[in-house]
Amino acid sequence: MNTEPLMRLTWTDPVTGAHGYLVVHSLVSGMATGGTRMRAGCTVDEVADLARGMANKAATFNLPVGGAKGGLDFDPKDPRAFGVLTRFCEFLRPWLDASWVTAEDLGVPQHLIDEVFAKLGLEQSYHAAIHRSADPARTLRRVQAGLNAPVPGGQLLGDVIGGYGVAQACVGAANAWGWDVPETTVAIQGIGTMGGGAAWYLHEAGMKVVAVADAAGTLYDPEGLDVPALLDLRDRFGEIDRTQLPDGVRTLPRDAVIGINADLLVPAAISYALRVDNENLVKAKAVVEAANAATTPEAEAALSARGVAVIPDFVANAGAAAWAWWLLLGEVGADPADSFLRLRTEMQAKVALLLAEWNLDRIPPRVTGLRLAENTRTTRAEEALAPGGAPALTIP
Repeated sequence: MNTEPLMRLTWTDPVTGAHGYLVVHSLVSGMATGGTRMRAGCTVDEVADLARGMANKAATFNLPVGGAKGGLDFDPKDPRAFGVLTRFCEFLRPWLDASWVTAEDLGVPQHLIDEVFAKLGLEQSYHAAIHRSADPARTLRRVQAGLNAPVPGGQLLGDVIGGYGVAQACVGAANAWGWDVPETTVAIQGIGTMGGGAAWYLHEAGMKVVAVADAAGTLYDPEGLDVPALLDLRDRFGEIDRTQLPDGVRTLPRDAVIGINADLLVPAAISYALRVDNENLVKAKAVVEAANAATTPEAEAALSARGVAVIPDFVANAGAAAWAWWLLLGEVGADPADSFLRLRTEMQAKVALLLAEWNLDRIPPRVTGLRLAENTRTTRAEEALAPGGAPALTIP
């Protein structure tokens, strides 16, 4: 796969001077998909890495789109953040109208970006796809019904589906190695939308979540944390109120989660959380990347060399992107059971394939996953060259 993106764009906010970036790695059927993140220190190179990852997600799950990503170098807790995000989207209106389907990412919850789109008269962040559907009003109703479908725990389907996919990647890893799920332990770095959803559904599956970390530190209980109780203590930035912790929960430094003695480590917070200067602390048997670009290439090579499998982000955390396109294409609707079944089946099958190659020949899961993505791209290229060309993207 070509690692150079199709387009890199840098924007400067005229009010705050903040920089924003759009990187379109590839277009398929004239479209690309990928969320918009906001964090102080975000760079164009980081956004380019994420856009490439989105292209791989789309190909691995056979989605009929390319990959892109938006990023803003700004603190999402700053009271000016909404204005910055609004002006960024307003500037990128031509891409949002025609080609770029975006959604939530680090620092930008889905309800916030939908609020921005509504202010711009675009209704919803999937606008570029909805706008080209045969019946935009009906497609919008289907998307909104799916995103807002209630699920157990008082959450909405659109808020938890990505975390559910990560949880199924973890369960798939346990199954691939013949582990008893209730005896499998997991540590999660990050307890926001993705990490919190993964923690909830791992707890529901019976897996023992022994550690979670937020910006304030790591919470640890070797007997297993009361995940629902901790999630109820989160504020809107995904941080847990330390004044109301259940008995038996130990507080540790923030980065201690990386070295927790658990079977699985789930980095679900920032990119590049695992690096050459800290990968040696990892005691887990496998890393499941819930965050985009959670592991640097050098750290992943070192982990693989000492027998730690890394389930790459473009598989493990692809659930939200895949589900969004299944919803757009009418392949799932507002019934959460249908969405959970589809994602559970596909995620566990892909993880099983990745780990079968790892167990047999120690082929890193990323290598196998990239091969799957490349096979999809090759098939599309062959279809484009065939008489009549590739089938057009149809959104009902």
